Amino acid sequence: MSLSAHHIMAWMSPAFPTGAFAYSHGLEQAIHCCLISDRNSLEDWLSVLLRLGSIRNDAILLVHAFKGEDVRDLAEAMAGSKERYMETMAQGSAFAKTASALLETPLPPAPLPVTVGKAAAMAGVPVEDLLPLYIHAFIANLISAAIRLVPLGQTDGQIVLQNLFAQMDALAEDALAAGLDDLGTCSFGADLAAMKHEDMTTRIFRS
Repeated sequence: MSLSAHHIMAWMSPAFPTGAFAYSHGLEQAIHCCLISDRNSLEDWLSVLLRLGSIRNDAILLVHAFKGEDVRDLAEAMAGSKERYMETMAQGSAFAKTASALLETPLPPAPLPVTVGKAAAMAGVPVEDLLPLYIHAFIANLISAAIRLVPLGQTDGQIVLQNLFAQMDALAEDALAAGLDDLGTCSFGADLAAMKHEDMTTRIFRS
């Protein structure tokens, strides 16, 4: 394996201390309202995020951060709710802290896709190799949350993940060629769920 491959595997591992396990990206609210109740509805929900939602924006922002463009403010502005903002900023800050120590170069706190993109550029990690696995890790973390909340079996969770492989690769390919004018979302249900999650009285996840 190449050094860059080891970097990608380490950064995208659940063991990398970003605290991703604490966030559901609004999924907890959607499950509470029975918008997601089984394998098929979870797959549909995640497919929308990949094609039309926040994960697509993250992928585009990561690529432009990798290229050295200053997209921090734009990435912050793309967070559609209070807790989505907290989610990307907290994970980005945690990633930057650990990556700075590993790369022995200061990496300022920023939204998660921005810090990951900058770290990749600093470490010489090809963005075309990193991007599909960044998307994969994002989706896998949400599936892990759904397994606990629906509840959903481990096997069903893995089936959902595998069924989305092609969409992950398609998003990565599109994001590599996308401009900043291509940013935007049309995942209204997910955005509203993230906003409504802030008002839940009892909850497990932070977003």
